[in-house]
Amino acid sequence: MVKLDAGTTLKRLRNRYRLVVMNDDTYEEVVTFKLSRLSVYIALSTIFVLLVGLTVALIVFTPLKYYIPGYDELKIGREYRQMKYRVDSLQNQVSNQANYIDHIKTILQGNSTVTLDTNKINLPKDEISND
Repeated sequence: MVKLDAGTTLKRLRNRYRLVVMNDDTYEEVVTFKLSRLSVYIALSTIFVLLVGLTVALIVFTPLKYYIPGYDELKIGREYRQMKYRVDSLQNQVSNQANYIDHIKTILQGNSTVTLDTNKINLPKDEISND
């Protein structure tokens, strides 16, 4: 088993290579690059990190985040409960107003039968006669 020395690995990463792009018909050199394995690794790593960063930024800062399953369920659940409470209170208010209007209609039509329980009427102290 061959052991790789750290010095030789670093040397191999720093070895310079030439990348030449040539025209196939005329064999003319179009572009020449001097590269090393380390520079290619760094360039590809940088591109990868930038693409991941841009993708995450695109998802976080745009409405695309709502298409991710499970994202922001707490906020949506809280909003759902608040809307449910508002609807319930509005339904109660509407039913109370409908009862009030029905009672007003019956009073205006003269169909009301009001019975007073005289045992529960609180009279002021001046009007109470001492028998």
